[in-house]
Amino acid sequence: MNTPHHPDLGATLEQSRSGLRDNHRRSLMRLLFLITGSALVVFACLQFLNGYSWVGVGELCASALLYFGVWRLNSTPYLQQWVYAYLVPLFAFFLVIMLLPEASVAAFVWVLMMPVLAYLLLGKKEGMILSAPFMIVGGAIYYIYLGQVGTPHAMIDLLNMVLCGALMLAFIHLYEGRREEAEQRLVAMAQTDALTRLANRSNFQETLNRTIAECERSGAGFALVLMDIDHFKVVNDTLGHDAGDLVLRNIGRCLLERLRSTDFVGRLGGEEFGLILRDVKPADAFELMDELRQRIAERELPYGEARIRVTASFGIAQWPDHGRQAESLFRVADRCLYSGKRAGRNRVAGAGYNPRQLEILSGEAS
Repeated sequence: MNTPHHPDLGATLEQSRSGLRDNHRRSLMRLLFLITGSALVVFACLQFLNGYSWVGVGELCASALLYFGVWRLNSTPYLQQWVYAYLVPLFAFFLVIMLLPEASVAAFVWVLMMPVLAYLLLGKKEGMILSAPFMIVGGAIYYIYLGQVGTPHAMIDLLNMVLCGALMLAFIHLYEGRREEAEQRLVAMAQTDALTRLANRSNFQETLNRTIAECERSGAGFALVLMDIDHFKVVNDTLGHDAGDLVLRNIGRCLLERLRSTDFVGRLGGEEFGLILRDVKPADAFELMDELRQRIAERELPYGEARIRVTASFGIAQWPDHGRQAESLFRVADRCLYSGKRAGRNRVAGAGYNPRQLEILSGEAS
């Protein structure tokens, strides 16, 4: 059985923190570092000419650090720390420039860039936490800069700044929230089988790989089970595909009802399902699947005037006894499954524990 590797979409989404994947954030950060570093060199020269030598020296030092970051961001495992190390001094620099109106009267406009950069690079929650305090301080500095706001002209300037900043923050926060919801729905759709509402093959493969990695660290074991509905084609051919879909949905509910909260189940395709049983011994896994086999065989599903009864066969592989990689476990469980089918179907088959011999243990046929 082919088991192609898929990126763990759920984990990638969780680690990304924002609408950008980490590789995109790295590219964006390198571009920002390059642009900011180059701009600071220009501004530093102008600050020297303007009489603010200490500001110019600071800008040149910051520029050198940013150029170093352009190279370092390719491989650093501390991307989030680099983002904060860029945004916090940058926002603080905006505030410092605002305190020096002779150095740059137009520096107030940079306050409006704070939420854009923070939300883009950090996501909704952390973006709000970082940008809101800086924007409030920036508004207070602008109020102090205006001096007396009793005149209509000064009041208009202040209200323009405050309203524009507040609306910018509110709109970006609203947009980011809706984007996260839409992305979560798309991820759920991409990882869920539309008919049974179980995990699809890609999601199941991701979970299996993640389970193997966790068990490698903890030393715990688990069982991989492949299940196939016996003679499913007969149901489709005699009663139609609607009846087949009804059987698949019913099997999905039966699996969810019997399995523990720590277990995982997915539809691998057609009439084949996969199960991951965490922290279970071989004998217990066999007993659990044999009980599930009996529950499926005893169920009678009404469909119009017909009554549908199906059976299922199971193949079990145990980690790490039958392999430490997903491909090895799938191969052993697949061999067990089809050995059980050849032995008469409606059976649970597990591999023996001599690594050079595949011993099939079958449940009694009903």
